[in-house]
Amino acid sequence: MSNAFFNVPIAKNEPVLGYAPESKEKEELIKVYNELKNKTIEIPMTIGGKEVTSSEQVTMHPPHDTKHLLGSFHKGNATHVQQAIDAALEARKIWANTPWQDRAAIFLKAADLLAGPYRAKLNAATMLCQSKNAFQAEIDAACELIDFFRFNVQYMTDIYKQQPESLPGVWNRMEYRPLEGFVLAITPFNFTSICANLCAAPALMGNVVVWKPANSQIYSAHVIMQLFKDAGLPDGVINIVFASGPVIGDVVFKHPDFAGLHFTGSTGVFKNLWKTIANNIDNYKSYPRIVGETGGKDFIMAHKSADAKEVATSISRGAFEFQGQKCSAASRAYIPSNISEEVLRLVTADLASFKMGSPEDFSNFINAVIDEKSFDKIASYIDYTKTREDAKIICGGNYDKSVGYFIEPTVVVTTNPHFRTLCEEIFGPFMTIYVYNENEYEETLKLLDSTSEYALTGAIFSRDRYAINTATKLLENAAGNFYINDKPTGAVVGQQPFGGARASGTNDKAGSFLNLIRWVSPRSIKETFVPATDYRYPFLG
Repeated sequence: MSNAFFNVPIAKNEPVLGYAPESKEKEELIKVYNELKNKTIEIPMTIGGKEVTSSEQVTMHPPHDTKHLLGSFHKGNATHVQQAIDAALEARKIWANTPWQDRAAIFLKAADLLAGPYRAKLNAATMLCQSKNAFQAEIDAACELIDFFRFNVQYMTDIYKQQPESLPGVWNRMEYRPLEGFVLAITPFNFTSICANLCAAPALMGNVVVWKPANSQIYSAHVIMQLFKDAGLPDGVINIVFASGPVIGDVVFKHPDFAGLHFTGSTGVFKNLWKTIANNIDNYKSYPRIVGETGGKDFIMAHKSADAKEVATSISRGAFEFQGQKCSAASRAYIPSNISEEVLRLVTADLASFKMGSPEDFSNFINAVIDEKSFDKIASYIDYTKTREDAKIICGGNYDKSVGYFIEPTVVVTTNPHFRTLCEEIFGPFMTIYVYNENEYEETLKLLDSTSEYALTGAIFSRDRYAINTATKLLENAAGNFYINDKPTGAVVGQQPFGGARASGTNDKAGSFLNLIRWVSPRSIKETFVPATDYRYPFLG
């Protein structure tokens, strides 16, 4: 019984560790990385708190060392999906009625466990299975996920505090119920924190979840499930299954208790899922919540007043950190003619200094892309560009998958404002630059806005306030996260709620109350203290 209003700890962003030479955190991370690398594991599904195996196993290999065996995971089928749904709905009977402070305590504990004993393990797993360098793993798997847990608890209490007004004789209340049914979380490979948050955010609000991670992220997903268990999350609240997308969809989207989809992935897949849900709408008890963050063709726009070095650094970092495999990664840039030569020179110098290889070598800025399918797709764009007369590769352009899926960071300069690589999402270390007439700023802003179907992130560089204001207005709908004099990546929970519109998703802003509010079904309660005893109103007299 709760006989008090509880204040939760004030959320603060987790400090990012530096992993400098001879630092304690670097020594620990290297030790754990080597331990995980040199031990093969067999990963079961987790359904109703129990480890579930199957007759089919799929091997796991680091993207940067494809001949090395990390272990295997058990591939699920339709039976396992149904078991996960059943386990979730059974867990819901208690979890949906669990006091909010108990749910809060579980995820606050998960944050502290991750900040301490789990930090090196989850970072090392992310480095191994997703080929992130130590810094990218730290800001993702550790810091951002800790922030999600802590800030979401704070946002949950803020939501619950939102109550209606009451007039004399009446007490009006609002309660925020979990959705009636279960939530399906479909998560990507590129951010360990996003994967966990897509499950944890609905669960925090009292929902139960069936989780389908990307195959290439299952290794770190397994560590996340261990973290949830150690934090005290009850069995069945989050169930993880390793079935294929079509198998999961065939079971989930026909189930009457399907209540919501929490998705991050490609635009094409999301649109297909939306259509499938619509075609099954008559099967459901209620209209499912559909929350998705999808693709991007993120931009850097420079005004003629911009500083060339600042623009170049934003390209080098914004386009090539984690091999450009961030939804927010810059993949097109519009540079004015007066500073274009300097920007290109500086970018070329930066890329020439990049080292590429395994993340266990901390001097490598660039690692491998996630898998062979991605490698082949990116390579095809490089090959295409080499055949064109209206574009030129000025950096990179080589690739090799003999050891791992390595693609050189590639920069293309084109004279065609509608060149293919300026328009299509590539999701790799590939940047296309268009040099525009320095006196055609507004025309180029309009060109930028109309070139892509996406609207996730974008950046404007300028030392002219009027130019910044012009870009902010003309690009109002071009990016859900808009950066002024900064690269278009690196959103921080509690500071820059993340999400975009147009073909980039539903813009429900992970890392804010806007996302959590989608996972509740409010109920208004009116209590009248002295009810009327006569139906007649005064006007009848």
